[in-house]
Amino acid sequence: MIKPDPTLVLPESLGRLHFVGIGGSGMSGIARMFHDRGFVVTGSDRSHSDAVQSLIDLGIPVAIGHDAAHVGDADTLVVTGALWLDNPEYQEALRRGLPVLHRSQALAWLVRGERLVAVAGAHGKSTSTGMLVTALRALDRDPSFVNGAVIQGTGTSAAWGSGDLFVVEADESDGSFLLYDVAIALITNIDTDHLDHYGDEGALEQAFDTFASAVGELVVLSADDPATWRLAERRQAASMGARTITFGESADADVRLVEIGETGPVRFRLAIGGDEFSAELAIPGRHNALNAAGVIAVLVGLGIPAADAVRTLDGFAGTQRRFESHGLADGVRLYDDYAHHPTEVGAALQTARSVAGEGRVIAIHQPHLFSRTQAMAAEFAEVYEHGADHTVVLDVYGAREDPIPGVTGALVVDRFTDSAVVDYRPDWQAAADRIAEIARPGDIVMTLSCGDVYRIIPQVRAALESRSSGDAAR
Repeated sequence: MIKPDPTLVLPESLGRLHFVGIGGSGMSGIARMFHDRGFVVTGSDRSHSDAVQSLIDLGIPVAIGHDAAHVGDADTLVVTGALWLDNPEYQEALRRGLPVLHRSQALAWLVRGERLVAVAGAHGKSTSTGMLVTALRALDRDPSFVNGAVIQGTGTSAAWGSGDLFVVEADESDGSFLLYDVAIALITNIDTDHLDHYGDEGALEQAFDTFASAVGELVVLSADDPATWRLAERRQAASMGARTITFGESADADVRLVEIGETGPVRFRLAIGGDEFSAELAIPGRHNALNAAGVIAVLVGLGIPAADAVRTLDGFAGTQRRFESHGLADGVRLYDDYAHHPTEVGAALQTARSVAGEGRVIAIHQPHLFSRTQAMAAEFAEVYEHGADHTVVLDVYGAREDPIPGVTGALVVDRFTDSAVVDYRPDWQAAADRIAEIARPGDIVMTLSCGDVYRIIPQVRAALESRSSGDAAR
């Protein structure tokens, strides 16, 4: 894993840019933004994907596979944090003495001098960023933005706008959110995660304190999350400069959710400044009402009338890989979700339950990171056993980590109290076949992980459709 060097002084000029791992959700958007500003951009990725194809369609050359020759005549290398240190293109840049920027540093260079709105937090960042961009566009504010997921309705994860705001999803996982000069911050929550980087919860909270203390105009915080509430109290006690607004279900929240519907597209009521407002999103999920409350708090903090702020979210259609529908197969509804932490998984399963009706919820869990699986196997087992009717567990998607002996998907399976509601199927075809054995028309089958688990959906679809073809033949 390559982490950003906080001591690095960004160069004045970047010249030709080569992105290693250009197909990643964050990397592809940043590469597109540089390309749109007239920079010569090339890239490479280990495999082809829709994101890679979209860049090729823009005229950005992308090589599949990694080779030192791909660096070509680049002046600056931009890397994803998931890159291995022995990557030949990274090593070639070091050999030549080229500047090497972590993707967050490339983004920091790109947004210099902009009025930056940064969305941070353990969960809900991409969706909240997408909501905020959608709302600002509806208000004719036309922001520039870089998100970690494609925003439905825009068809892209990044674009330049003509307005005075630049909205970014700010990643706390490696401390890179501390690189930005932020005017307005939305912190959705602070949950125990990324301790491989921070070491302990105290250091994680301290990083968010540092992030919030540097914000220039406005900090918006969840009033429901204990860690963000502690942050709000510390800010109040220290009389820190930027104004603070809170949101959530707490009676103390400035933008308060007073009611949330539990089924279908989420409906909710908000109390703001003594008035109440009703709202409905086009997407389901209690957690999305909370995300919306945070976005509305930002808009109100920007001086937008509350009634206008609330209505702007009617058109938000979600973000890619967040409870994203993949249609039907033999009467079974297929969904994919990016959830990869127990809190996120619980929210995703609750959302599935809210739209499942009489159907069951069947989960396909791909553990993400060996360290997270080792530390949270019991929490994952508990949330899946409580939230899903049946769970099929794949093997660990290691991403940036080396394997840890003994840490496989079986670690999660072994923590279930009822072995009848879980299966360990490290082989993807075996997993798809198992889904076809147990899923019934009306059920929801949902993949969950920020790894590549969504790629199993065609196999699941084929297995489900194969069984229906077999029944017809008989």
